[in-house]
Amino acid sequence: MELSELLKRVKRIEIKSRGLSQNIFSGQYHSAFKGRGMAFSEVREYVPGDDIRNIDWNVTARFNSPYVKVFEEERELTVILMIDVSASTSFGMVNDYKKNIIAEIAATIAFSANQNNDKIGVIFFSDKVEKFIPPKKGKSHILQIIREIITMEKTSNESNLNDPTRFLFQAIKKRSTVFIISDFLLPLNFSDSLKICAKKHDIIAIKVNDKNEKELPDVGPLPIKNLETQKIHWIDTGDKSFRTQLTANFLKHSDELKQVFQKSKVDNIEIFTHQNYVVPLTLLFQKR
Repeated sequence: MELSELLKRVKRIEIKSRGLSQNIFSGQYHSAFKGRGMAFSEVREYVPGDDIRNIDWNVTARFNSPYVKVFEEERELTVILMIDVSASTSFGMVNDYKKNIIAEIAATIAFSANQNNDKIGVIFFSDKVEKFIPPKKGKSHILQIIREIITMEKTSNESNLNDPTRFLFQAIKKRSTVFIISDFLLPLNFSDSLKICAKKHDIIAIKVNDKNEKELPDVGPLPIKNLETQKIHWIDTGDKSFRTQLTANFLKHSDELKQVFQKSKVDNIEIFTHQNYVVPLTLLFQKR
């Protein structure tokens, strides 16, 4: 990709995602992802009704009058975006490629986090960790992330969340808010590592799919390339039983995936490329 085209794409995503984060998600993000800890703020004189467990005995002894410690909610968060860059995200037959929608959603969350003075880091993954960008603040950092999303050259076409979730647990020491953005068309062998990570971090899964992965239209014989194995198969979309089985397989995998999320207590939403992702993201924020 030429530099001029790259800069245009970055600018388009920046304008759209910044607008959404400022006009729609700013307040909702703030209320949905509050700081999970309490930080010491000051001491003040005791008043009836204060929790005696918060009495600062050193200050009380010094002034010969009871003083209590005052705590306030920690607002600064660390946000980690886990972004699927495997070959299957390059699929798209309705409206846009999955990877483009994933880029916009990731950028919108990043700008929303930046408005709340939160740090943002990224783990790009396929069936392994392709690249890790440590958490930082600032617009220039977010623009770097967007450039990486657009230009990322993966070393593997396959996808698997087992190793990436283990990396998340080991690399991110502080409790963080983690968004896993993927089509989740991968083996469901990451249940144990996800459950362990979910005890340490606040994890949200955002599933992005194309409508035709669920309901294939009748367009006759069609060559289909497996983006992960690069093999081409001919299928007969005129075969109703084939289309029915394809839908059944998709729904079965989706149900099993939801069970994995439920057991790990991970919030999750599903977004299709032909839909406006603002609505499901808004509902997610409101739910929390």
